[in-house]
Amino acid sequence: MELKQVIREFLRTLLVSKGDTQPFSDETSLLLSGRLQSVDAVEIAVFLEEKFGVDFAAIGFDQERVDTVNSISTLVEESSKSRNRQQ
Repeated sequence: MELKQVIREFLRTLLVSKGDTQPFSDETSLLLSGRLQSVDAVEIAVFLEEKFGVDFAAIGFDQERVDTVNSISTLVEESSKSRNRQQ
């Protein structure tokens, strides 16, 4: 499954669990717009750590980097490249 598709599905599930069934694009703000809350940002971070090995302890956490499908995808790709360089 494509990276963005996996991210979209996770976010869709998270939104639906909050009663939000409205569509969203890859550029739709989900956290900064208020559709998701800060506690949801924690769920996103855990998902990214478990699913893709993103190490927030090393890179720090910035809500803007987990606000849209595109920003999350970029974060995952950058994290993967960084891990590959360290090996």
